[in-house]
Amino acid sequence: MRALTRFVLRHKALVVGFWIVIAFAGAATAGATTSRLSTTFDLPGQPSTETSHLIDSAFHSFSEAPPIVPVITLPAGTTVNTPGVSAQLTAAFATAHVLPGLQVVDGVAAHDPAFVTRDGRSVYAVVFGVQPSFSGGTDPAIAITRAVAAAAPPGWTVRTTGLVQLSAGGGSGGESVLVEAMIGAVGALLILMFVFASFLAVLPLLTAGISIMTTFLLVLGLTTVTSVSFIVQFLIALIGLGVAIDYSLLLVTRWREERAHGRDSPHAVEDAMASAGRAVLFSGATVAIGLLALVVLPVPFLRSIGIGGVLIPLVSVAVATTLLPVLLATIGPRLDWPRLRHENQASRPWTAWASLVLRRRWVAAGVGALLLALLAIPALSLHAGQPTTTSLARSGDAYDALQTLELGGVPSGVITPMTVLTTGGDPASVAATIKDVPRILTAIAPSGPDSRSNSDSMITVLPRDESSTSAGKDALTAVRSAVANNPNVFGVTGDAAFEVDFNHAVYGSFPFMLSIIAFLTLALLARAFRSLLLAAKAVVLNLISLACAFGVLTLVFQDGHGSGTIWGIPPTGAITIWVPVMVFAFLFGLSMDYEVFILSRMRESYDHTGSTESAVVTGLGRTGRLVTSAALIMMFSFVAMSTAPDTDIKILATGLGAGIIVDATVIRALMVPALVSLFGRFNWWLPVWAGKILRVAPSPLMAARPNVASSA
Repeated sequence: MRALTRFVLRHKALVVGFWIVIAFAGAATAGATTSRLSTTFDLPGQPSTETSHLIDSAFHSFSEAPPIVPVITLPAGTTVNTPGVSAQLTAAFATAHVLPGLQVVDGVAAHDPAFVTRDGRSVYAVVFGVQPSFSGGTDPAIAITRAVAAAAPPGWTVRTTGLVQLSAGGGSGGESVLVEAMIGAVGALLILMFVFASFLAVLPLLTAGISIMTTFLLVLGLTTVTSVSFIVQFLIALIGLGVAIDYSLLLVTRWREERAHGRDSPHAVEDAMASAGRAVLFSGATVAIGLLALVVLPVPFLRSIGIGGVLIPLVSVAVATTLLPVLLATIGPRLDWPRLRHENQASRPWTAWASLVLRRRWVAAGVGALLLALLAIPALSLHAGQPTTTSLARSGDAYDALQTLELGGVPSGVITPMTVLTTGGDPASVAATIKDVPRILTAIAPSGPDSRSNSDSMITVLPRDESSTSAGKDALTAVRSAVANNPNVFGVTGDAAFEVDFNHAVYGSFPFMLSIIAFLTLALLARAFRSLLLAAKAVVLNLISLACAFGVLTLVFQDGHGSGTIWGIPPTGAITIWVPVMVFAFLFGLSMDYEVFILSRMRESYDHTGSTESAVVTGLGRTGRLVTSAALIMMFSFVAMSTAPDTDIKILATGLGAGIIVDATVIRALMVPALVSLFGRFNWWLPVWAGKILRVAPSPLMAARPNVASSA
């Protein structure tokens, strides 16, 4: 780190110029980057995805997204049986072909009463092949609504519903990624002003902005070789903001401390980089390792999130270890004004807290363990799946359209249909067989060109229950069993099929993946702390922190304790199927940042004093305010993320935010100092064989200093 610091300080103009050019290029192309992001959710090798690919090939369509359901309500006194109305309905629904590759399933044209409400006044169709728009442009649902409304006679009401439309919270949109990032940045600035009490507060924000823009530029290059999920834009803007500020906060704080001890600015930068810079490197590595959980999964959209996510800590580390030293050495002293707070002494409140924990170490450990257990236990009932429609929206046209159907006797399962692909044979007979399956409302094999291509046919199956429910998945199993022996049936796809296959592809290998990530992290931390026990403790506490995050998700969203009060969202009954693995991948590394910050300082103090108690007091006294501030900054990022209109993003933001807060308070401020003080001299032990493997000097169990044994 000293060599790197000396190099960048010798080439200040080159370093600053490089990052300015890269950041401006990233800002100029940010719009192009977001427009190239993908909305597909492929599961290669899984039956649902293979069937979808066959449909897309045969019908030149996009069958993976949930369908859009346009609903027409007739004026009072008019029903579907009124002379001439059926023909008008069919003509109106036919205009839903606003995009190439759409398939419109019109039950009225097929004379299927399951598409009509009890009073005969409301009728719906199902539009397949719609690719959602998350990056600007006209919303397909709006285009379909306008087209159908334009073709409908005066007095007819046209609305659309569907999972995507309901997930948008019933509104037409939400805060843009830029606005969300600004919300997070304002919150971060307020905290940084409190931490530094000087104009140095702008430096972490400056480095964060450069990190975010650079990452967007790299993602643009990534989109030229592979598809990248639209979710990446939220993660770069908001998690990137928190990570970059965390690293800068650690380095700037240590630089101020070195200057308070009499170093001039360049030497203070060098000393800060030798200690805090090393911690930043290990922190970035732990975040990257956690994201391997996504990279190794056989799911392209998750893998793209993992690859894009890895860029966040790597770029943030690069900016913090090259540009930030230059800024501190040049303009840092002038920005450190009016210097209302100094770093020549450790934080008195945190030093007092560490001393209290040492005196009551058993009580602190017990209270911390109890709190963690209370938060983690609800995670045992977590159900991964699509949230129920009642939790996705409580207002808006999509909600009103679904309410119209349900009040008219049409079950909500119709917005999560299945599609059965057949070739040759008699599709009508297959549909008749499926129609007799329990929990199936109807099965329709249209004869029009929308659902027939040469000898291939699509049979639309409308279940009574939503795909996220156990009854909906039972219906899928029953349909698959009913057509399993039919040689003319390729397969079954749809939301229920996707959920079942996703669980099999992702969570089936989760224990193995978790073991690999934990082992790699253990090895990295053992080298960073030169201790097996500290590394093992860090990994175990991190997993407990994850369990607490899942427990909070279960309580808040799945069970509805707080989601209605905060977001107006009733109990979801399930946590969006991809959210738990995303929370694990990002939170595992993000929360480990604080462990690295605290234990690195404790290790440094122990190496100077040989006293475990002194290491605990100094480590927490020096990093307590920093870790708390960093956690609050990250929380502002997740609060900003939760303003997104999509319910799934709100759930993800809540899981990440809960994990960060639990980690920075209960675990790092309570459990870590209590356990380190209880373990005593065993904290610092590294066997000879482990030292050779990790290429670090081993630490004997009994140190040479006499006060080490007494500190145990």
